[in-house]
Amino acid sequence: MALETANIQEKLTQLFGAKVLNFAMNRDIFSFEATPEAIHEVIRTLKTEEDLNFHFLTDLCGVHYPDNDASHQFAVVYHLHNWVENVRIRVTTYLSGENPEVNTITDLFLCSNWMERETWDFYGIVFKGHPQLKRILNMDEMVSFPMRKEFPMEDQGRTDKDDRFFGRTANNG
Repeated sequence: MALETANIQEKLTQLFGAKVLNFAMNRDIFSFEATPEAIHEVIRTLKTEEDLNFHFLTDLCGVHYPDNDASHQFAVVYHLHNWVENVRIRVTTYLSGENPEVNTITDLFLCSNWMERETWDFYGIVFKGHPQLKRILNMDEMVSFPMRKEFPMEDQGRTDKDDRFFGRTANNG
C-alpha cells in the first residue's frame, strides 16, 4: 500500500492528538507542526514505524521570526525522506524567543549533530541533550548569533561606498 499523506496525518493525530497540527501540502511537500515537547517522539515515530519509514534526515535548520508572538519567534524545521516510497515530509516546531530550546535528535539521526550545532551557532537555539553543542562555523569568542534578524544587513557606518552607485537613492545622478 502506498504511503499517503492522509495516512500519515491520521496515524500521527491518533498518537499525538493536539501536539501535531496544521497539516498541509506546501510546495509539494507534506508539512505539519509539532509542539516542542513532542517533537522528539514525533521524529522517532516517523523513523521507526514500519508503515512510515522516514529513515533519512535530509536537513534540519533554524528560522527566526522576530515579528511573531513570543512563543513562536524561532522555528526548527526538519526535512525527512522515506526512500522506499520516495516521500518527503517537513516538520516544524516553534520555540520561545526568550528561551529557544528543544530536545536533540542526535540519538535518532547521527547526522543531526552537525546540523544542530550549525543551528545553535547561527540562531542560538539550544538542543537539550546534544553531546557537544559548540560553535561550528563562527569563532568561539563570538557572543551573538549572526542569523538572527536583529542584526542589520549592512554596516550603516561604512564610508567606502556611495549608495548612489547601487541604485539606492532617488537621485542616481
